[in-house]
Amino acid sequence: MRDLIIVTGGNGRFAKILKEKNTKLNLKFLNRRELNILDIKSIKKNLLKYKPKIVLHTAGLSRPMITHYNNIKKSIDLNIIGTANIVKMCEKFNIKIIYFSTGYVYEGKKGNYSEDDPVKPMNNYALSKLGGECSVSMYNKSLILRITMTEKPFVHKKAYVNVKSNFMFHEELVKILPYIINENGILNIGGKSQSIYDFAKKFNSKVKKVKATKKKKIPLNQTMNLSSLKKILKKIK
Repeated sequence: MRDLIIVTGGNGRFAKILKEKNTKLNLKFLNRRELNILDIKSIKKNLLKYKPKIVLHTAGLSRPMITHYNNIKKSIDLNIIGTANIVKMCEKFNIKIIYFSTGYVYEGKKGNYSEDDPVKPMNNYALSKLGGECSVSMYNKSLILRITMTEKPFVHKKAYVNVKSNFMFHEELVKILPYIINENGILNIGGKSQSIYDFAKKFNSKVKKVKATKKKKIPLNQTMNLSSLKKILKKIK
């Protein structure tokens, strides 16, 4: 029987796609009512009940971005404290944690960032995800995925023409997830380096161009070096 993997944030955007498209992994999806990441007792209860080999920690706060400024308590609770709680319980029961972070933790100026490059978040969302990374990094049975992904189809009517990224769709991560779960450390995850507009227009010809301004606090060149990911995937072909 395949090892069990608990997925936190079981009702989240990615988790829903993972539940629909997964064919290889033995997954148990737990929503916030079933597993409250801010409640140590709730985490402990579920880990003892299901005895997973891995916790895939997708729970957290992402959009809307303004929330990370207007409600920093919520951002800190869900992305930093909640993650630290999961790490503490995983360490207690010797369970691996895979943490969903973001490519936004890099400074976003020069692009082509490798996993060894310094991090310098530009906005509160990225700071909150880096805060989560700190606790995960302290535990050696862990994998941090710095991911740049979005929903399919591209949900916005406008796309940044002056912001370069490695956007990929949730479905693409579902395909490669079984081949990276045994890795440890930090791994950049994404697709082709290109402007967000170029990515979006391939799937929505009506998408309009827009330029990111300094007020938006968006890193203009978020592109990551995906060499480590490509080496892993090359082995399975």
